[in-house]
Amino acid sequence: MACSSGTNNNEAVVESETQTAVDQEIIGEEVAYSTDSTTMNGYFAFDKNAEGKRPGVLVIHEWWGHNEYTRQRAEMLAELGYVALAVDMYGDGKVADHPEDAQKFMMSVMSNIDEGEARFEKALELLKTRENVDPDKIGVIGYCFGGSVALTMANSGADIDAVAAFHSGIQLPIMPQEGIKAKILVCNGAADPFITEESVVNFKTQMDSVGADYQYIAYEGAKHAFTNKGADSLGAKFGMPLAYDANADEESWEEMKRLFEIVF
Repeated sequence: MACSSGTNNNEAVVESETQTAVDQEIIGEEVAYSTDSTTMNGYFAFDKNAEGKRPGVLVIHEWWGHNEYTRQRAEMLAELGYVALAVDMYGDGKVADHPEDAQKFMMSVMSNIDEGEARFEKALELLKTRENVDPDKIGVIGYCFGGSVALTMANSGADIDAVAAFHSGIQLPIMPQEGIKAKILVCNGAADPFITEESVVNFKTQMDSVGADYQYIAYEGAKHAFTNKGADSLGAKFGMPLAYDANADEESWEEMKRLFEIVF
């Protein structure tokens, strides 16, 4: 007969999980960084009690700009044990309240990709030089516009290990080319009217042509912005095809976690 400590395995697991949760202390920290022409306002999220150097992850915002949603995602990554930096691709922390402004802000980056790349590289440098970050283990996640930026930077051969793009554009300023270093995950809605079937076929064809290591997932019935719980109200307010989808949100986050577990 096996000896018993008086505590069953399930109780031990619960106690361990509770202890882990108690031991975590997620810290949010404002940070300013800049290119030669632009000052940007970022936000670090990390577990103060995590020991040693951790993988770092950049979080790139939707076309609305660096807002609370972006920071929440950074904090969720910190809870998983990563050091996350929510970046500011527009500069000066600009946030759009209307789609017309969001479109202007977005195009100021995507139509001048050299400047966009400079802003991305400064954020990447800031993350890699952080004392609690392992510079050899770097991921990037992005939403909507941010997913397009993440994929564009991966396509350019940026020194990153993994990219997860959510409801992302796939017609990009820099399309897939030789030298992609990152393992790539794209999670889009199958009912997203901004993503045409033709663009999906073209994206996959080009990724295949350069031997990229990627996975493209289309969630049945999911529309644009499916990870954002505020999507329904924004869609109704501005007459846009936006909608939160809890299943697609949860499943895509789990796919991201699996990607990072494999890469890191």
